[in-house]
Formats: sequence, C-alpha cells, structure tokens
Amino acid sequence: MKTLVAELCVALCVTAGIAMGASSVHEFTMKTLDGKQVPLANFKGKVMLVVNVASQCGYTYQYEGLQALYVKYKDRGLVLTGFPANNFGGQEPGSDAEIGAFCKSKFGVTFPMFSKISVKGADKAPLYQFLTDAKANPKTGGEIQWNFTKFLVDRNGKVLQRFEPEVEPQSREIEAAVEAALK
Repeated sequence: MKTLVAELCVALCVTAGIAMGASSVHEFTMKTLDGKQVPLANFKGKVMLVVNVASQCGYTYQYEGLQALYVKYKDRGLVLTGFPANNFGGQEPGSDAEIGAFCKSKFGVTFPMFSKISVKGADKAPLYQFLTDAKANPKTGGEIQWNFTKFLVDRNGKVLQRFEPEVEPQSREIEAAVEAALK
C-alpha cells in the first residue's frame, strides 16, 4: 500500500509539472526496469538521448548502435535513456524483467533503461507529454509515430533535436548533434 501511495504521489507531482508548464526533462521522475524511482534531475549537467524502444520491432537492431553511441560518448557526458513502449503493433509485450533480460543478453545494453510506459494516446507518460508538446518544444514537438524516436536533450534539460526512427544512432547526423551538445 505504501508503494502504491508513493507511486501515485510521484505521478501526481509529475503531472502537475506538465500542467504548470514544465520547461525541462529534469522536472520528471521515472521508474527504472528494476522499480526504482529516478529523478531525471540526476542527469543535470549531462547531454541526454531519450529513446522510446521496443524488443520486437524492425528497428530493434538499433539497440546495438545506441549502446555503441553510449559507450563512445558516456565519458564525455552523454547519457542514453531507453523507455520501452508497447504503443506500436504490440512490439513491446514483455514485463520489465523480460525487457531488461532481453536488452542485456541480446545487445549488452548498459545505458539506463526505464519501466515500460506509453508514449502516445490518452495514457501518454508525462515525460512524453512534455517531449511531444508543440508549445513547450516547437522545433521537436508532435506525436511519436513509431518506436526508436530519439530526442537529444542539452545539459540543462532542454530539448535540442528530434530524430525519427529511420535515423540510425551512429549516423553522422546524430553523432554531429551529440558532439555539438557536448561542447
């Protein structure tokens, strides 16, 4: 019961951040695959790449590129955050434990992975409400169209760029944007 009350309090506070006009991803707290509540404020001072992921998608192979990108830039201040979502064709049906095991065994994922959320629709997670809000983020807002949409966030939690699923994690476009954000 205590856990449920704590989770409801976090959800209400996060939702209130949206209603009050959140201006940074650092204003959100998200649950990891192992159930821990992590304030994204823990990543202040780091550049973030926020990605909605899925284990049974045609783009699932991008986990490999995401991991390589993370390894290449993590010591310079990049943190990659994966948010499993089952919004597109039921391509993320597993539990948090199953998702974590899959990511580690198949792709050696070591970047932070969060609990499965919704990235579109009536039950869209507050973080994704913010990321896709055209008023808060006019250059990058708009509904998520598919898995592996990527948002580049600066060290202060402001959204810099959005990359659609077909843009590979190790593409020149993403690496140049990450390099610029890390300067």
